[in-house]
Amino acid sequence: MPTLIAVFAIVAGACSASATPSPVPTATAAPPTAPPPATAAHAATAPSTPSAAPSAAPSYANVPLIVYSAQGYDSAVVKAFQAATGIPTQLVDDSTGPLLVRIQAEANNPKWGVLWVDGAEAFAALDKQGMLLRGYEPNVPFNAVGRSLIPADTSYIPTGVTMAGTLVYDSKVVTAPPTSWNDLLTAPWKNAVGMNNPSVSGPTYPFVAGLMNYAGGVSQGEAFFTKLKANGLKVNNTNPDTLHELETKQIRIALIQSSAGIGAGIANPSIKTAFIDPSTPIPGVIGIDAKASPAVIAEAKAFAAYVLSPAGQKVMQGGDPTGDSLYWPIVDGVSALPQLPVLSTVPAKAIDPYTWGPLESTINRWFSDTIVP
Repeated sequence: MPTLIAVFAIVAGACSASATPSPVPTATAAPPTAPPPATAAHAATAPSTPSAAPSAAPSYANVPLIVYSAQGYDSAVVKAFQAATGIPTQLVDDSTGPLLVRIQAEANNPKWGVLWVDGAEAFAALDKQGMLLRGYEPNVPFNAVGRSLIPADTSYIPTGVTMAGTLVYDSKVVTAPPTSWNDLLTAPWKNAVGMNNPSVSGPTYPFVAGLMNYAGGVSQGEAFFTKLKANGLKVNNTNPDTLHELETKQIRIALIQSSAGIGAGIANPSIKTAFIDPSTPIPGVIGIDAKASPAVIAEAKAFAAYVLSPAGQKVMQGGDPTGDSLYWPIVDGVSALPQLPVLSTVPAKAIDPYTWGPLESTINRWFSDTIVP
């Protein structure tokens, strides 16, 4: 796995809440066409021009496609996909942690066709369990960052990138924010720092794993978070909770996903974001259930192709403009929203999802038992 910085090295939901399936009304769109063929390898196979909008529903695709997602724009994308292809699609929207628990509980009788959350680590773990379809890559022009995020076995599909553990602060309160991770352990920042629980907040596990990787390993990372707790770290479940503590001055520094921090700055211009070196990239990722029927797999491939098409990217960027839409695109021809800094200026370093993914349950359990209380 490469390092990100110039072309970063990457490899976790973001938001929403209800766990009830949300059927999307049946569309009356034009008849769909066949989905693009799968390719076996990634980097060298990307086409040079953007593919047309996806409408890739096969003629037998009248089986509902069930999408498990924690993306803030998922409802808008699912509705647009169904309207464009005619494929009946149901959305199950929840936080990443509960969705992953649900998938494991359904392992012998999966109900999902597509999983779409932030963080490649969870997908690497699912891939190692044989739960993801391998060998499919949408026929879209991935840029260099996008190609760097595709696993060798093409078992999951990146759809965009944000950063984990971004430092967010109110510039009316903090005039000189910390510039290193170790700064957070010092007296000036005692009782001043807040973050999310990685067992609940999907994008937080890549942050925890990235810091452990930077510190030198799991035990060194546990030592860092133990010191951070001793310095008064406050832990919440998700971004809105931690942002609320920042806005009400219960903390002075929030360590959250970049999209949430930049979004908060749109609503309140005194809210600023900073990226400590190294920051950990988090790709938004789609995985397809390996046990799904051929019809559902064809529909799921069409969904992934739609998400990465110009039409799908437009819906993603408009679906949650002060939240998850604030991602860096990974296909040529699509620019990031103007509120985002140039990606090459972010001091990012990716971690290997196949090393850190299988450790997620163990590390999250340690964090919940040791750091949260």
